[in-house]
Amino acid sequence: MDELRRLLADLRGPALWQRLDQLAEHRALRELVEQQFPHLSQAPAMDRRGFLRFAAAAVGSAGLSACSGPPPEQIVPQQRLPERAVPGKPVFYASTLSHAGSGIGVLVETHGHRPTKIEGNPGHPSSLGATGIHAQAAIMDLWDPDRSPMILRGGTEVGAWNGVLAEFAKIRQAGGDGLRLLTPSIASPTLRAQIETLQAQLPGARWHRHDAVDLSAPVEGARIAFGQALQPKYRLDRAQLVALFDTDLLAQGPGHLRHARDFAKRREPPQMNRLYVAEPSPTPSGSLADHRLPIGGERVAELLRLLAAKLGIGDTGATLGPTAERWIAVLAEDLRAAGPAALVAAGPAQPPSVHALVWAINHRLGAVGQTLQFIAAPRQGESYATLLSDMEDGEVETLLMLDVNPAYDAPQSARFSEALQRIPRSVHSGLYTDETARLSHWHIPLAHALECWSDAEAHDGTASLQQPMIAPLYGARPAHEILAALLGDPGPQARDIVQAHWRQRLGDAGFDSRWRDSLRQGLIDGTAAATLRPALRELDLQWPPPLPGPVLEIRPDPTLWDGRQANNAWLQELPKPIALNTWGNLAWVGARLAQQYDIESGDVLRLSTNGAHIEIPALVLAGQAADSITVHLGHGRREAGRIASGVGVEVTALRPADGAWRSAPLKIEKTGERRMLSRVQTQDGMEGREPVRRATLAEYRQHEGALIEDETPKHSFYDANPPTTRDPGRPAWGMSVDLNACLGCMNCTIACQSENNIPTVGPEQVELGRAMHWIRVDRYFEGPVETPEILSQPVPCMHCEHAPCELVCPVGATVHDDEGLNVQVYNRCVGTRFCGNNCPYSVRRFNFLQYADRDTESLRGGRNPDVTVRSRGVMEKCSFCIQRISAARIQAENEGRAIGDGEVVTACQSACPTQAITFGNIADADSAVSRQKASPRHYDLLAELNTRPRTGYLARLRNPNPALETSGENEA
Repeated sequence: MDELRRLLADLRGPALWQRLDQLAEHRALRELVEQQFPHLSQAPAMDRRGFLRFAAAAVGSAGLSACSGPPPEQIVPQQRLPERAVPGKPVFYASTLSHAGSGIGVLVETHGHRPTKIEGNPGHPSSLGATGIHAQAAIMDLWDPDRSPMILRGGTEVGAWNGVLAEFAKIRQAGGDGLRLLTPSIASPTLRAQIETLQAQLPGARWHRHDAVDLSAPVEGARIAFGQALQPKYRLDRAQLVALFDTDLLAQGPGHLRHARDFAKRREPPQMNRLYVAEPSPTPSGSLADHRLPIGGERVAELLRLLAAKLGIGDTGATLGPTAERWIAVLAEDLRAAGPAALVAAGPAQPPSVHALVWAINHRLGAVGQTLQFIAAPRQGESYATLLSDMEDGEVETLLMLDVNPAYDAPQSARFSEALQRIPRSVHSGLYTDETARLSHWHIPLAHALECWSDAEAHDGTASLQQPMIAPLYGARPAHEILAALLGDPGPQARDIVQAHWRQRLGDAGFDSRWRDSLRQGLIDGTAAATLRPALRELDLQWPPPLPGPVLEIRPDPTLWDGRQANNAWLQELPKPIALNTWGNLAWVGARLAQQYDIESGDVLRLSTNGAHIEIPALVLAGQAADSITVHLGHGRREAGRIASGVGVEVTALRPADGAWRSAPLKIEKTGERRMLSRVQTQDGMEGREPVRRATLAEYRQHEGALIEDETPKHSFYDANPPTTRDPGRPAWGMSVDLNACLGCMNCTIACQSENNIPTVGPEQVELGRAMHWIRVDRYFEGPVETPEILSQPVPCMHCEHAPCELVCPVGATVHDDEGLNVQVYNRCVGTRFCGNNCPYSVRRFNFLQYADRDTESLRGGRNPDVTVRSRGVMEKCSFCIQRISAARIQAENEGRAIGDGEVVTACQSACPTQAITFGNIADADSAVSRQKASPRHYDLLAELNTRPRTGYLARLRNPNPALETSGENEA
């Protein structure tokens, strides 16, 4: 279509056209027709009238798909398809998405070459079938109408690819002198190989790395401890005792999905593992801790030095309070007893010296090679600080930036912005025309991961392939093709570049078959990195003095990470784990500091440090460490799209120049202004009830069969034993949620949103309590406000046998079907909201306004066609993914069999990294969900109301150390 438009634009004088049939013989139109109708390429020539019929259809279909279609190269589905594709039936393709410098294996559900849903790849070592929130949100990023649509010159003027090629030619003529390449940490081995080729062919070129969230501290710590750059690989499936220091290992960073799965497997009674966590702010990992110590991030080094001294490594020299010293003393004894079955880990916010000490502690315990393994760290670029210094010294002639935005997210970004404008030539490539793109001489739209070929390495080094689901929507280009053009060869496509790299690595023998098999399964067998056994060197670590309090802790946002997905409405409205705020960032303040400065939630604070200040609303959060305030990156975007602009507060100005994750001294002032907080849950306690049942492992062992008392009323107007299904020949669907495994990570919430076309409502509607999520994750605190126990509970529709909503609906819009599901008939609903008022679980959602965007063309492409897009004025709720149940039922009936156990997997269940959610047929006593419901830990939520819910829970257990349980814990 672009070529046809150029053809028409070039017509002059007598070469006017009156009808489309005058263009029928044009090569671009014929190629478009053959692309949409491949069988015509082998068909005999047709007359002009017939060709025009197909041309009109091709042009129309191209318009309906946002001027895109299937990728030009052949892609391989994950499952083997029948000879004839079934219209309307989804097709899954294995692919890879990268996050935080690591690849995650996914299965992409497509409908007519439209990607609509992301699932985890069960065969991939980093996902094992689960997905994180950023992978789920990739669908919204792909179809975002605010993505960069064209090449720009000078920030605003429309440019052309030929102009970019001319600039690249000038760079090659200079031999790369003064050329700098800036990228994030690269997970793609092919892209790293291209950069090595670039440096070989253009000796003057240098490669630099910039990550707003720098995860390299563990690697640099290994360089100190072992003399080489090594990447840790945690084996939580072997760990009986885990101690985490300022790290959310189970919910963030490379391999976190695998870590969560392995940890949860050893969390099952009667032999449970034990978890110690020391951290400044509550995290999902901390919420599962048996012992959690709130402590400022700057004091973690002192804590670990004390632990090391008790294990016979070095001299502490640190002075901590009695609570922290007692906590460390008990932990040291526990670690010594666990030996090789123990694991100690620290987070990337800690400096390399801390990680070096952590590796030494694991070495002393005998954990290296057991619960802690090391692989060679892939080569990355030089530091961003070196680049910035060279830019300010005038040593950079050309800067090529791939998928980075340092004008927004780099420490002291104003320095970078000023230096960038003094560079003679700058080229930026990214998904959006962002803050850096606006300051660059050239901007090239970057292809989304679902639009281009590439590869990526998992947390254990396993290589997996990335294949496109759809041709680039906006004529965007993959990074592979941009680098190839810079090398003077703009012809090869990304697929050819990636395939050539792997052909060279794997050899020609049987390559084509292996390539196809790798595409089908989503990874390349035999590519996992070799495990190394490094020798520990003698450590001479330098420890800076502790920062004076109060201290500002700067962290990646739990949902937006570094802000690259800030224009994603799903992530903006997804509640942050623990804090449960949406649409913007807040200053997390502990109870002690709030009392000292008379701070209440909603007060706007002026925080000043490093010669800069911000104004940000406060949230007084239980479990936050004393003398520290935590703020999050990723907000306050200036150039990111209509969703993100003006949402939240930019905090990068407060980061030290060296990129440290904390800063002091911190000046705290109240501005006198107050703001409403867009939170989805305002009560923190359980209000005298016990929606979350919990016990200790000792109590479980003592009361085995009677841990949970059945509170279902013995006398009722309802049937004492309601039928599990209206038709005995049908399955009876039910769900069980294991609270012992639930992280509260919100993966289930965003997976449900993606599967069921759930709209976002915006911050004002969230403040009014009108968030539309079909499964929410409630969070409760129990115990002292400084050191509370943190409890999470996912709450979907209960699908009650005695459903209160059904009794009050005047039009019969909410009814039971013949499989016992509580279903919602949208065409009947007249919006009385009686059902919502009568639901004791508050799981029904009402469309107060027309929340679903029906006008933006590109957003339609990402919607699931199997689920109705609801209109204003109707109630909606969790349906147990009835569309998936229907698909399995049809398949089973066609094959003359019953639906098998595990054949229906709900969206929330498939995304859960810890497998906390089990779904199936409760009428089958041998099904997984029936076994869960038979557990002595099983209970029903608000069972005393006699609603007989189909959704049940397994009580949470803790495995505390009796020495700490009796001595009491308090804030460090």
